[in-house]
Amino acid sequence: MKGRFISLEGGEGAGKTTLVKSLRDTLQARDLEVVISREPGGTPGAEILRDILVNGATDRWSPMTEALLMYASRVDHVEKLIKPALERGAWVLCDRFSDSTTAYQGAAGGVDLHQIALLHQACLGNFKPDLTLIVDLDPDIGIKRTVNRGEDASRFERFDHGFHSRLRDAYLNIASAEPERCVLLDGSRAQREVYDAAIEAIDARLGVQA
Repeated sequence: MKGRFISLEGGEGAGKTTLVKSLRDTLQARDLEVVISREPGGTPGAEILRDILVNGATDRWSPMTEALLMYASRVDHVEKLIKPALERGAWVLCDRFSDSTTAYQGAAGGVDLHQIALLHQACLGNFKPDLTLIVDLDPDIGIKRTVNRGEDASRFERFDHGFHSRLRDAYLNIASAEPERCVLLDGSRAQREVYDAAIEAIDARLGVQA
């Protein structure tokens, strides 16, 4: 594959969506083709699954059912959008990928992490992002940000404080376990500072500079 695959991870309200757009603009200015996407979602079929995953009551699905639905969505996303883009040399920036399942349904939701690893291997083999930027933020601050945006809360935003605390710990553990792939960013800093740290990580890890 000639392109590069970068995922952005973090809890609710961490600022990933804003960061994705800023990174896209910078990489496009370097004459790179950039595709931005999100999970769950990214393809027509995956967007249908997104709707049933992020809406409704918090107890609509068990964590294991969520994990299975996430991977059904993810396989379609990888096969129809991500891999074709990488094969033609594009850079893919994705707001969430497989680490979200490990964090949300696994560590925070209670699904055995070994089972999730087996599910990933069965569905996608060793396919992972080239670089994962994890935006770390106190979950209380993140939830306040989502409320201040004035949008209807998603299912996951309505989970209790304990869930979001476990979620944050999960992402910190992922960053610690895979330092060769993951870079931790301080989401409490100003947006420009988070962006600068992200670009520095991309240049250092993937060897592409302006």
